[in-house]
Amino acid sequence: MSELKERLLPPKPASAVNLRDPSYRAFTSGRQPFQGMDFSGLKKRGQGVRSWICVDTSGNSHIMEVDKFTMMRRCDLPARDMRLLDPLFVYPSTILGREKAIVVNLEQIRCIITADEVLLLNSLDSYVLQYVVELQRRLTTAGVNEVWQSESNDPNRRRSRNFDNVYGNTSPDYLPFEFRALEVALEAACTFLDSQAAELEIEAYPLLDELTSKISTLNLERVRRLKSRLVALTRRVQKVRDEIEQLMDDDGDMAEMYLTEKKRRMETSVYGDQSLMGYRSIDGLQSISAPVSPVSSPPDSRKLEKSLSIARSRHESMRSVESNTDSVEELEMLLEAYFVVIDSTLNKLTSLKEYIDDTEDFINIQLDNVRNQLIQFELLLTTATFVVAIFGVVAGIFGMNFAIPLFDDASAFKWVLLITGVTGIIIFCAFVWFFKYRRLMPL
Repeated sequence: MSELKERLLPPKPASAVNLRDPSYRAFTSGRQPFQGMDFSGLKKRGQGVRSWICVDTSGNSHIMEVDKFTMMRRCDLPARDMRLLDPLFVYPSTILGREKAIVVNLEQIRCIITADEVLLLNSLDSYVLQYVVELQRRLTTAGVNEVWQSESNDPNRRRSRNFDNVYGNTSPDYLPFEFRALEVALEAACTFLDSQAAELEIEAYPLLDELTSKISTLNLERVRRLKSRLVALTRRVQKVRDEIEQLMDDDGDMAEMYLTEKKRRMETSVYGDQSLMGYRSIDGLQSISAPVSPVSSPPDSRKLEKSLSIARSRHESMRSVESNTDSVEELEMLLEAYFVVIDSTLNKLTSLKEYIDDTEDFINIQLDNVRNQLIQFELLLTTATFVVAIFGVVAGIFGMNFAIPLFDDASAFKWVLLITGVTGIIIFCAFVWFFKYRRLMPL
């Protein structure tokens, strides 16, 4: 990985300023200049030059520095598609099929896939480097398998292999270059999101179990942060899933992404036009040397041109329909496989969200139970306070300044306390019975 990172770093500028040059020291005065600054490179960077990693169909990679408009002309893309690849902006995951390229924006993987190469913004992100390494490994492995099959001793196998190379491989295991690159990008994005979902699960379940056993402000704050991360990750996974599902539902978009087939048809049409021009030139020479017929009839060259154009158009239409159907099936199976993966990740996050909701409901039930217990205790305490207030009423009555024979009896104080206590107990029991009768307290 370190060797690949050093190889993918942009080269050091050759026009660095040599501070040991005496002529330069004599020219400058005051503060020291910027050491190693490439002013031509600075001018280019001011014009929007960026470093791109280019991986071709053979798995070879190199660094290229081009500006935005050059890349737009190279891949025939509008400016709004190039903004999706700008690291300064944050756009949701998107897969766009254009005339000559596929624009992929899946998490950290932002690239342009054509029929001949993959262009990524040069970055030191580990996921980008892993994407480049995995793509090179698969392309190299596919190249070795093709060479091994071509060097087979079976002449029929060679003949069928050559036929497939000319007219397109129709085996179900074959994938064009752009689909291989797209598959690696989908795999990288799905793996990245699934790993984040797994890390979130590992962190979430113990925290939620701890919260159910001990409700505290710290645990509630941790769960709140966890839920925020879960919502953000669910939104990203849902966007990738919706993008794949939208592509699967639209056959036209999937057929538009078959770049190798479109390039082959274009080359075939160009070769057909060139051969037709050759026929026309030959017929023109023959018409010069041939005598002019007195009977007016359409020339043979025009008939031949018309018949060739009709046959070529029918052949190309039939092959285009068949190839579009096959490409849609191939791409649909590819997208369906990763749709299942991303849907499984979304199900994990949905289950985690349901577990969090269940935990919140359980905590709310616990809090409601505690609140009800506090209300019941407050009700009993209020009833006991009312009973104790009866003693205050009796003491206030007997504390008035009037003379009665009861004050002269020595056992009258005991009888007053006994009667007042029994009356308070009876009143308290009556209140408790009423509360239970009204089901304001558990039986």
